[in-house]
Amino acid sequence: MLKLLLNCLPLTVILACAEDPQPPAETVAPAAAGNAAVIRNAVAESAPDSSTAATMDFAETEYVFGEVKEGTIVRHTFAFTNTGKLPLLITDARSTCGCTVPSYPKEPVAPGATGTVEVVFNTTHKYGRQRKPVTLTANTNPSITTIYVDGTVINE
Repeated sequence: MLKLLLNCLPLTVILACAEDPQPPAETVAPAAAGNAAVIRNAVAESAPDSSTAATMDFAETEYVFGEVKEGTIVRHTFAFTNTGKLPLLITDARSTCGCTVPSYPKEPVAPGATGTVEVVFNTTHKYGRQRKPVTLTANTNPSITTIYVDGTVINE
């Protein structure tokens, strides 16, 4: 009995690792899909030409705030333009800790239009050099863009 189980184990492992077939992307009509279609169809496998994707072009990707006292709230607004050919949709913005909070437009930004990402950094209990990244996920190629707030927090 044990020998039979050991002989069947490799077959079970192989079958368990098989991928489920994915439905084709065309199953969702772009008009009915809303923002999901913008994300899914931005740089599709059938059209790998990234020149047609949305493009997030920032005026600056880093804000240097210099020296501030511990407890200061640092705010900065990063402006960007969608220089691509499709509507730009930011789906997520994250930082490495709760002290840095980004806010971003939830609606698509049309080609040629501008938008902003505001970053608020709370320096309470932070000391020394601080370089806080904010990672933005969007329907761009590449899909990840990182912006930074950078400076020194002093304890007086």
